[in-house]
Amino acid sequence: MFDMNQLPFPSISALFFLVVFAFPAVPQAAPVDFSLPDLNGVQRKLSEFRGKWVIVNYWATWCPPCLDEIPELVDFHESHKDKNAVVLGVDFEDISIGELKEFVDDYFMNYPVLHMKPARGSDLGIITGLPTTFLVSPTGELVAKQTGPVTAKMIENFINGEMEK
Repeated sequence: MFDMNQLPFPSISALFFLVVFAFPAVPQAAPVDFSLPDLNGVQRKLSEFRGKWVIVNYWATWCPPCLDEIPELVDFHESHKDKNAVVLGVDFEDISIGELKEFVDDYFMNYPVLHMKPARGSDLGIITGLPTTFLVSPTGELVAKQTGPVTAKMIENFINGEMEK
């Protein structure tokens, strides 16, 4: 006779406990928000941009792939800011505001740049590498995350529903 209790596997009740309590529930599609200082020390909220797609790009001045994608983000922001989308750059490093302002000017960054000291994560999720970009819908819902560089075309395709979500 085959006895399930003699197997080296957990019991059904133990499996139920593991599935229900050990793994966090999938978050509901609720609006996300955060507040970080801009280059002038003014607290800016993600919710200020409701009604538009928001591309939240975590980056650092020392990160080569981050530097490569800045022109793409500048172009995307310029062509969409008065229509349907904006870029928010979140500098994710320990740097003085003076150095950061100079960098932003040197790279002609035309989108709002916020500052955050490095941490394990952000209000939008874990940052496993730079650059990391989050896409927030016009209703404030987090809909996508990309670790690694993005292009203006990638963002446009996603917004237009041409990429798999």
